[in-house]
Amino acid sequence: MKKKITVIGAGGQMGQWFAKYFLQNDYEVTGYDAENKISNKNIIKADSLVGAILKADYVILCTPTRRTPEIIRLIAKEMKRGTYLIEISSEKSKVASSLSKMPSKINPICIHPMFGPGVKSIKGQNIISVPIKDAKKELTVAKSIFEGANFVTIDAIEHDKKIAVILGLTHLMNLVFANIISKDDKISLTEKMSGTTFRMQKILAESIMTESPELIETIIANPEIRRVAEELWKDIGRLLTAVQESKTEEVLNYIKTCQEKLVENTNLDESYKKLTKMVNAIEK
Repeated sequence: MKKKITVIGAGGQMGQWFAKYFLQNDYEVTGYDAENKISNKNIIKADSLVGAILKADYVILCTPTRRTPEIIRLIAKEMKRGTYLIEISSEKSKVASSLSKMPSKINPICIHPMFGPGVKSIKGQNIISVPIKDAKKELTVAKSIFEGANFVTIDAIEHDKKIAVILGLTHLMNLVFANIISKDDKISLTEKMSGTTFRMQKILAESIMTESPELIETIIANPEIRRVAEELWKDIGRLLTAVQESKTEEVLNYIKTCQEKLVENTNLDESYKKLTKMVNAIEK
């Protein structure tokens, strides 16, 4: 007998990806989405949120982070005993709190897939697991569902601190960069003049801008990002002021210190070689 899974938010980008993934792995997939159309003909369409989850063995929430805690509260008491409730949000503190308050009959699986809907396979992809009640059991189940992925376990608070840098800072910088180049009325000339660094930065910024405004806003709204963003803003101001005041030595020391710290954990020459290979691969 096929395992039954319900994808809440099945019409969104990640919802579509997970629905396809579970169909390929021989699950019976039911989908519900109050905002987006579910186009996959192999998905059983549910008419209501509660109706979608009543018979499911697994429920996965591919929903906006701000709505996820409330959805957990709405459906947890209606789910059948022994069901696994999987959630994939990019911010964990509030969500983890909601999962921990669920009835004991429901098993929480709190994960953060560190990939987007463009990946073709789960194999080798990173997934963060956040323990809720039984860390060992939850991780074992997650590994069995997403076989071939790489798992890292971390608590909700530390997750949000790390994600502030991994996603928050990168999205914030690239959002502003994308805004600046979007106002360049001679962008074709800029591209003709550009080198490796600009081309890769532009591709990265543009790829981030394919995400929904709601997702980007959620990522940069992580409360933990304020600390790193303020450090970024402070250092940009410090460097610009030093340059304008001809404090060359201060700028050089800043750069050298950064290089020395990076070299402790990174081979900078190898990083440059990887960048060159990426550009060459793209331009073939």
